[in-house]
Amino acid sequence: MKTQPSLLTPHRTLWSLIKDLFVRPKPVPVRVRPGVGAVAMIVMAGLVSGCGEGEYPVPVAGPGGSTTRPATQPSVTRVEKTREQWKAELSPEAFRILFEAGTERPFHNAYHDNHAQGVYVSAATGAPLFSSDDKFESGTGWPSFTRPVSDSAVILRPDPDGSGRAEVLDSSSGGHLGHLFLDGPADKGGKRYCMNSAAMKFVPAK
Repeated sequence: MKTQPSLLTPHRTLWSLIKDLFVRPKPVPVRVRPGVGAVAMIVMAGLVSGCGEGEYPVPVAGPGGSTTRPATQPSVTRVEKTREQWKAELSPEAFRILFEAGTERPFHNAYHDNHAQGVYVSAATGAPLFSSDDKFESGTGWPSFTRPVSDSAVILRPDPDGSGRAEVLDSSSGGHLGHLFLDGPADKGGKRYCMNSAAMKFVPAK
């Protein structure tokens, strides 16, 4: 039986796949080997994680559309402060995650099981990051989203640890939020933004 070639090779990292995903509008297929469950792959990706910047159009909510996503592309103002200033303003856990690239424990964080309607904002600046409309149950123990509230809300870059993962940063503060994986719901683009609860605050919808 002829086997299908893997999408990932020694010369094709996860980061290169992500760049292709942003260049090409069509979704990148993810092949699952026989005997390996999709849920197991998601959990494994979460355990490995320890959990583009640009201007793009944002869909406008029509009748029956989103009540928690902005209808227009918001501009993001970068807030510049020293590490000492951020440390004095944030909780110890928020500072550890945002500015020391820490990771909180799975299933023991504020928002992994939050099902309320609202917006998740930066714990550092209050800038909107993710909407409850795009949150889904990933089974990893961290809050997971299919997309940010706007493309300008976050910045993607190769993880400094050299793993080939994509690190997700808060555009408004430059702080670490989590990582991006390509094992999200296929019918919603296939992306999973795996975030740390302590890097965000939840603002309930009115």
